[in-house]
Amino acid sequence: MIPAQTPVQRLGLGLAALGRPAYINVGRVDVLPVQRTAQAMRERTRTVLDAAYASGIRWVDAARSYGSAEQFLADWLRERGHEDVTVSSKWGYAYVAEWRIETEVHEVKEHSVERLRTQWAETRTLLGDRVDLYQVHSLTVDSPLFDDLALQHELARIRDAGVRLGFSTSGAAQADTIERAWELEVGGRQLFGAVQSTWNAMEPSAGRALSEAHAGGWRVLVKETLANGRLAVDPPRELAEVADRHGVGPDAVAIAYVLRQPWADVVLLGPASVAQLESNLAACRVELTDRDDQALRSLLRDAATYWGERATLPWH
Repeated sequence: MIPAQTPVQRLGLGLAALGRPAYINVGRVDVLPVQRTAQAMRERTRTVLDAAYASGIRWVDAARSYGSAEQFLADWLRERGHEDVTVSSKWGYAYVAEWRIETEVHEVKEHSVERLRTQWAETRTLLGDRVDLYQVHSLTVDSPLFDDLALQHELARIRDAGVRLGFSTSGAAQADTIERAWELEVGGRQLFGAVQSTWNAMEPSAGRALSEAHAGGWRVLVKETLANGRLAVDPPRELAEVADRHGVGPDAVAIAYVLRQPWADVVLLGPASVAQLESNLAACRVELTDRDDQALRSLLRDAATYWGERATLPWH
């Protein structure tokens, strides 16, 4: 029998808020170094990675579009010598801001065989064989990947070399994307074996699809557990009341709510400082009651409204 995991063993550290100077997360800017130089962000990433590792977290998630996140992670792994860290990364978006905070475009999306070949080579150069899961970044139901046989076969070559393939989802049609990707086979086998989706108290629309994927043997990662910081910085009254009852911050309750879902294999955190990480980790000691669960269910938003609001969050 496989032993049950403790809550912290189900947590992962996402580097979206640490690998580049600008991002959309609310509550990030005030805790970052005053000068967000590459060196300052490298040091901050190392500090948060050290704290996460010391707490028991053994999963780190990056992407080619997270600025220098893969480089920072590769340097940290080499310096610390940790061999027990699971690494996931993503391809599909290219970071084009050139370390500028104020710019019209920060990243450009392209799901093509050329982009895959280029970015997989870049990832391998930095992380070597440390990548355990390689994901299509922000797959949507209308992605060209579903009809591009050359791209599918290029992905299958990576899969057949021993790297698990997955994809992340965004938007109001996450569930539709998961269902379509489930049917995709190359060489008589499913192309994908993992999915990373947004799921939180405000946006739980992909829950049933994620539960079914988990039951079918896929690894399920949950991202944006704090709704890009909105649940932590300006929490709804119902969330704040639950947090007060448990003596923790609203971020810990929001994360505990995700941990409560049995299909959530890896629950990603996105702190920009050690203090934020420590606040997040309080989720591991929160045992939500049925009353709490009912209160948190009341935060449900229409998916289209949720994603429309997310699209207005500024990069800063």
